[in-house]
Amino acid sequence: MAISENVWRDTVNRNTFVSLRKKLGKTQAQMAQLLGVSIKAVHSYEQGWRTIPAHVERQLFFLISRVFEEVNPEKQCWVIKKCPKDRKYNCPAWEFKAGKLCWFINGTICAGHAYKTWKEKIQICRVCEVMSAGFDFVEEASE
Repeated sequence: MAISENVWRDTVNRNTFVSLRKKLGKTQAQMAQLLGVSIKAVHSYEQGWRTIPAHVERQLFFLISRVFEEVNPEKQCWVIKKCPKDRKYNCPAWEFKAGKLCWFINGTICAGHAYKTWKEKIQICRVCEVMSAGFDFVEEASE
């Protein structure tokens, strides 16, 4: 299974949200609890009445990454990206030994500088080989 490139260019849409919830095997109530939102919020995301906020999108990607091993790259991000030592040593992904979850950590030094918000950062991550290679399997979620 895979997610189309269009999903990675935009925020998670309602179809993707529903598909990922089902891939996790969760009811709407269970998903609400996992995401720290109301069940009404989950209903609204799935109906397209509310935009899925960044913190919910981030948590959803994290949950998927913990359940489906195939979304995790085989190598650390600094190896894949061939980061110079000075960039690597100043990056939170290196500091916290999270090179396979670099997309989850704000402040990582991707493309030469850190991004201040998740929304800015995830736009870079969606086209980065570290995240996009692993999350290919989610492609069908947007269809």
